[in-house]
This record gives sequence, structure tokens and C-alpha cells, in this order.
Amino acid sequence: MPTFLETQSTAFRLLLTGLLLLLASAGMAATPIIVGGDRNYPPYEFLDEQGEPAGYNVDLTRAIAEVMGMEVEIHLGAWVDMRRALQRGEIDALQGMSYSAERAREVDFTPPHTVIHHSIFARKGAPSVRSLEELRGKRVALQERGILHDYLQSDDFGVILVPVQTQADALRLLSAGESDYALVAKLPGLYLKRKLVLTNVAAVGDPVVAQKYGYAVGKGRAELRSRFGEGLAILKNTGRYQEIYSRWLGVLEPEGISWRTIIQYGTAVIGPLLLGLGLTLLWSRTLKKEVAHRTDELAREVGERKRAMDELQLRQQQLIQADKLACLGVLVSGVAHEINNPNGMILLSVPRLVEAYGDVEPILEEYFEEHGDYMMGPLEYSRMREEMPIIFSEMLGGANRIKRIVDDLKDFARREDSELSERVDLNMVVETSLRLVSTSIKTATEHFRVEYGESLPRFQGNSQRIEQIVVNLILNACQALPGREKGIIVKTSHDAAAGTLLLAVQDEGTGIAAENLARLTDPFFTTKRESGGTGLGLSVSAGIAEAHGGSLAFASEPGMGSTVTLTLPAIEKNRG
Repeated sequence: MPTFLETQSTAFRLLLTGLLLLLASAGMAATPIIVGGDRNYPPYEFLDEQGEPAGYNVDLTRAIAEVMGMEVEIHLGAWVDMRRALQRGEIDALQGMSYSAERAREVDFTPPHTVIHHSIFARKGAPSVRSLEELRGKRVALQERGILHDYLQSDDFGVILVPVQTQADALRLLSAGESDYALVAKLPGLYLKRKLVLTNVAAVGDPVVAQKYGYAVGKGRAELRSRFGEGLAILKNTGRYQEIYSRWLGVLEPEGISWRTIIQYGTAVIGPLLLGLGLTLLWSRTLKKEVAHRTDELAREVGERKRAMDELQLRQQQLIQADKLACLGVLVSGVAHEINNPNGMILLSVPRLVEAYGDVEPILEEYFEEHGDYMMGPLEYSRMREEMPIIFSEMLGGANRIKRIVDDLKDFARREDSELSERVDLNMVVETSLRLVSTSIKTATEHFRVEYGESLPRFQGNSQRIEQIVVNLILNACQALPGREKGIIVKTSHDAAAGTLLLAVQDEGTGIAAENLARLTDPFFTTKRESGGTGLGLSVSAGIAEAHGGSLAFASEPGMGSTVTLTLPAIEKNRG
């Protein structure tokens, strides 16, 4: 464990060391650091109009001094003099010097703070050169003891060197024709060209040399070199370096087209093109809309014309069918008359034949008893005497049936436009209708059934026209059956609550598609056109029903059959 005296001795030594360091630091801070530079190397370093140091290097040095707590004095003069002053120790540092291995043997360099590009400048109209080798034999003006002067002196390029004090002097000699070319740092060269208004000179080709550019201190001044390097690093990390760089060097990049120029020319050239393109697109869109509008109008016109043509064809078909029906009515009347005449003769003659046969029958019987059986026409008398009464009865029954059918056809074909004043029995209408279509029913099905409602009231109308409806409904039902094993049911009934009479014709046929149900009463609409359907039956029937104050209703399901219901208003409660 240290004694009290040992502890006191250690503390005294530490205090003495701190005091010495503080005195040394105070002495160093009290002595300013002299920093030199070129008086005519804009925009890096130069004397402004008031003779004060200015430029990129000057602002950078002052910023480093601020962050590092140094006091600096900046002296700018001829470059040759500044280099000699550094070598003699008259100044502490140069704030901008291009690096080379030869120079590094004379001074110590900090990390570079920028890169200097050197270019060949020529008078306008001079032969273009792109490398130092192409300058062989040419008079080239350049800054004395600048980096390119050192470089070209060390190697034999065959160039005739014309050293001058400043880069501005090199450009003046070139402009005056006293040198063929000039080797100048590109940014200072462009800056000086504008400032001196040297309109006949310009940089040619790409930069030929790129050199690292930074602080240089006297040989062996490691501490000072470190302080400049540390200050530069701080400025870069804080973003202040970029501000200084942008202020002095960002606006003096090599000549080219600026963004502002691009925008201006773009606005002047591309703007009208875009406007024209926009107007073209607008016109194209308007044209498309107009074309679409006209196309829709034409489509509507075509649709209307097609509907008109379809309606015209429908009317033509209606006229043709109406003419056919009119002819058919005349034909039915004529045929009925022609059939009725011979049939009337049959009805008159058959009773006479029956009477005559009764008169000769005893004679025939007597001859049979005396001579036995004999031929009477195609059969033996023993058979004919049994057949003759049957033959006579069938002949008379057939003639009467012909008369009844002809009368029904005449009633069916007869037009009754205004006679709707009969008190009609619906069951009687159904019976008459069934006689008309009995043959069709027998051909179509083996299962036909009629259910007559009891005590039906009558309706007011025309019996023949209602018969027309019933006949049409039954024929349609027969045509809908796929085979004779399917059946048809006809029912009559009375809905007392509604005050209506109902006739239902129900079949077990193929049924009707749902999309066709609403069109069944349209004129000339038929699903049986191939088999001779005219499409007028249900249309005419619906018109007759409406004329009687009634209606037709259809219910069907494909494959399950159909039911058609005729509804008529009743005029009395009981049959009379």
C-alpha cells in the first residue's frame, strides 16, 4: 500500500505535466499558422477585387481552422514564390497542391480534398489534339513549376515549353497566337476564359491528366499534416465540405448543356409536340366516339329496318293466310253443298230399299224353302237374309253421319261477326265439337276421357265460334301426343265464386318450352310448321274468347304435358 508521501509525489508530477501541456498549447494557439496559395488560380484560390483571399481553398482552410481551433493566416502570391516559401519554412502549408512522387520527397501531403483535371486548350480552328504525345514539336504555354511543368520536364515528350507565372498568362499567350496550345487545369481555364473574355480559345478533347489535389506541409510536420487531415474529415462527415464544394466548384463543371437549358429547349420543342400529340389524341378520341355513335345509329336503323321487313313479311303472310282461309270457307261451303245433294238422295233411297226388301222377303223365303239355299249376290241367301237388315241400317246411319258432319263443317266455316246473343250450353258445344274430331281422337290416343260438369249455367255468345275454339284445342292436344298410350282429358266446370265457366283440355304430350308460352297466341307462331301448322289456330281462338269476354290460359312443362283453360263469363246459375 503506497505511503502518504508517495501519493503526494505522484499527484505533484501529474499536475506539473498538465501545466506544461497547457502552456505548450497556449503557446501554439498564440502563434498563427501561415497558409499559402496561388493568387490567380480561380475558382480554387485567388485575390478578389478588394485584394482579399477568396475561393474554394480559402473557404476550406478557414472552415478547418474553425473546427480544429486553429488560428490561420492566408497569404496568396505567385505560385513559384509560394513553393519556395514552403521549402524555406517561411510558410507552414500550401492549401492546394497537386500530388506527385517527386513532390512527396520535398513536402508531406494530406489526403486529397479534390481532383484537378488538366486539359489542352487551343485556338478555334487549330488542329485538334487528344493527348500529350500529339503536342510533340508544338509550343505549349503552361504555369511555371505547376504539376504539368514538372511532369513534362521529367519525361522527354518533345514539347517546346513556354513557362508563365499564372494560368491566365498561359491562356493570354494562346489567344494572342504566341503559343500553339496551352496546358491549363480545366476548371480554372474555363473560369479565366470567361472572365478574360477569350472567345477564340476553347478546351479540346477530354482531360489529359487527373491529379490528386490537397494540403502540403513542410517535410516532417506530421502534427500539422494530421490536424489538416482531421479537420477535412470532420467537414466531410458534417456535410460542410459539400456546401463549400458546391458553392465554388459545382457551378463551374465542364461546359455542357445544363438542366435549365435542357428544360428550356424541351419546353420550346417538346412542349408543342406534346400539345400536338394531346390534341391528336383528343381528336382521335372524339372521332372514335363519333364513329361509335354513328355505328350505334346505323345499328338501330338496321334493326328498325329489319323489324319493319319482318313485320311486312308477317303482314304478307297474314294476308296470304287470310286469303287462303277465305277461299277455304268458300270451298267448305261448296263442298258441303255438293256432298249434301247425293247424300240427300241416299237418305231418301235407303228407306225405299228397306221397304222394297220387306215386300220381296216372303217370296225369297218361299223359294228358299222349296229349292234350298241359293246365291244372292256374292253370298248365300241364308247369310244375306241376316246381313241385309244390318247393311240397310249401316247405310242409313252412315248417310246421317255424313249429313251431321257436313252441317258441323258448315257451322265451323260460317262467319258470325255480330251474333253473340245466344244462350249457349257449354256441354252441348263440347259434344258437337267432339263429333267433328272423333276420327282424329281415335287415331291419336286410346285414352280419351270427357268429364262434364253438372248443372252448368249458360253463357252468352255464339256456339259455332266457341266450337271452333274447342275443336282447335282438342286437335292441338292430339298432335302433341307422342303415342297412342298417352291420354287426353276434357273437363267442363263452373267457378261460382268467380262467376265463370271453365273448359280445360289436358294432354300428356311433349309439353311447351317456357320461352314459347308467351308467344302461343301470336299470329302465325307455330312449332308445327313442318307438319302443316299455320300458327293461326290459337290466335283466332284467343280473339274469339276475348270477344266473348273470356280468355285462354296455358300451363305446360316440357315432357309433362300441357293444359289449356278456356274461361267464359256465366250469365245464370242453373241450366234451363
